[in-house]
Amino acid sequence: QVQLVESGGGLVQAGGSLRLSCVASGRTFRPWAMSWFRQAPGKEREFVSGISWSSGSSTYYTDSVKGRFTISRNNAKNTVYLQMNSLKPEDTAVYYCAAKYEAPFSGNYDYWGQGTQVTVSS
Repeated sequence: QVQLVESGGGLVQAGGSLRLSCVASGRTFRPWAMSWFRQAPGKEREFVSGISWSSGSSTYYTDSVKGRFTISRNNAKNTVYLQMNSLKPEDTAVYYCAAKYEAPFSGNYDYWGQGTQVTVSS
């Protein structure tokens, strides 16, 4: 079993930055990819960004965060990060990390974290 634990959420003013982290623990961890999702109040959960786990990793971003968010990983630490800059009130949501063992970035994920709240004030 794999456990994913997010951290780094909080309250920030519009234009500010936050860095989210997600650490995986448990059995040997060799996913195909790890991704970040978010869910705002009253809305469905949406994909934010994903990164493949192999060398020469590929990344993917939803259009609304391109140029503002950067996903990265540290395989040795089983950790994925989401650097969020130029935050907007519409980025307010609970952010979840997730892992999957097969391509593509879309579709079902095998493991999910509990989420971390990000609140951006105007």
